[in-house]
Amino acid sequence: MDWALIESWKATGIPLHVALRAIEKSFDSWEAKPRKRTVKTLLYCQEEVEAQYAEWLESRVGAGASEDERAEPVQESSLPFARSAILEHLRRARAKLVETCEQRITGEDDFSESLARAASLVADLETDFAEFPRPDAQKLEDSLTGIERMLSDVLRSTVLPDELEAIRGEIWRAASQSVLSMSAFEAKEKSHG
Repeated sequence: MDWALIESWKATGIPLHVALRAIEKSFDSWEAKPRKRTVKTLLYCQEEVEAQYAEWLESRVGAGASEDERAEPVQESSLPFARSAILEHLRRARAKLVETCEQRITGEDDFSESLARAASLVADLETDFAEFPRPDAQKLEDSLTGIERMLSDVLRSTVLPDELEAIRGEIWRAASQSVLSMSAFEAKEKSHG
């Protein structure tokens, strides 16, 4: 039954990152209230997937907004960083995921597959964020958190402990560089703006 539901989402055109974000939200909601029963099917998530998809469609076409709001793109001040900085960050993250996937010696394991899937999801997010007249930074953050969880889970299950420590060190170095470069990029944008 789950496969049929997934196929119906795919046939409807629900982007994978939207479905994953909705599934994450459903399970986060379920985990917040301890229950005796467990979730055994994706039907539990169906309503949230459909709601997230409706919101995604609305944000793409500006439906539900007044004529004035549809014509105007989102104000940069309503985003935590400049749109160009966010897009550049997504581009670099996607490129690093692709590079890491290509550098994997084995290339045919769950980790490599998850890296490729993550790169594809980040590319979808990048496209959506660039095209949406009113992008939602919180939904972007939720989607990126879902990708992060997916990669963390596959790392814990497939990578040897020594290799995992090396990857953690590389992630911390890259993250600190990314934060520094994001701040520098912001400063540069403000000085030219």
